[in-house]
Amino acid sequence: MYSQIDSNKRKTVLLMIIFIAFIIGLAWLFTRIYPEYGYGPIVIAIVLAILMSSVSYFSGDKVALATAGAKGPLEKNDNPYVYRLVENLCITAGMPMPKVYIIQDDALNGFATGRDPKHASIALTQGIINRLENEELEGVIAHELSHIKNYDIRLMMIVIVLVGIIALLADWLMRIQWYGGGRKKSSGSGGNLGAILMIVGIILAILSPLIAELIKLAISRKREFLADANGALLTRYPEGLARALEKIARSEPLKRASNATAHLYITNPFGAKARSGIKKLFSTHPALAERIVALRQMA
Repeated sequence: MYSQIDSNKRKTVLLMIIFIAFIIGLAWLFTRIYPEYGYGPIVIAIVLAILMSSVSYFSGDKVALATAGAKGPLEKNDNPYVYRLVENLCITAGMPMPKVYIIQDDALNGFATGRDPKHASIALTQGIINRLENEELEGVIAHELSHIKNYDIRLMMIVIVLVGIIALLADWLMRIQWYGGGRKKSSGSGGNLGAILMIVGIILAILSPLIAELIKLAISRKREFLADANGALLTRYPEGLARALEKIARSEPLKRASNATAHLYITNPFGAKARSGIKKLFSTHPALAERIVALRQMA
């Protein structure tokens, strides 16, 4: 289990480095094609991306819970069984107890949200509470607590900032290429270099949002493996979460699934169809079969 955790941490750091290098490369290309603009547009893009992400950072949990239709927070008398499961695991993990919410849906799913362990919430569907055995539900809750303890939500906010910067830079690059490209000189070697950079810039402007989204999804997938490993370490029973994932794999999609919050859930809320074919490339989660195999290798 410790080997799995260390491996996923290294891979996550590598992906973050690639992401940041990609942003720097795109910004450098922008300044080479249009040196007359200086670094002003890049600074503006960064400020706007951080501003938008700050709003999401401090209010994103409320938006996610409202989008999912979560009701709560749960008091001990409302559902002693669920409340005590969460409470006991928090005591074991040595972390504050998050607020617990219930989603009135028969699908098997749940998610954690919040910016840190002191400002965190867990939402569970009624279906996952009713249809999982005690050890299985405990494994799911331990998985979500691991996301909170590992600051995964904070990590994803950093990634969203980077994606926002790339999207803004790409959009500006396309607009300047379209409206201002014709004014650039085309004579001599400088003109040839400018033409080459312009072509590369147009290609990158088209592809960069897609590349950024794929990197974001890759990081999200690595955090799922890490949360599985940490959750198994917390319960000391990987088989419980493995069996839970087997049942979740056969579950129907959530009624109020949203692309904006899909990466938060323990598995893709759009159901089995979203985890097959070409859609797997854009899935926010690794294949359930791979996660189950990894868990059973820890036993």
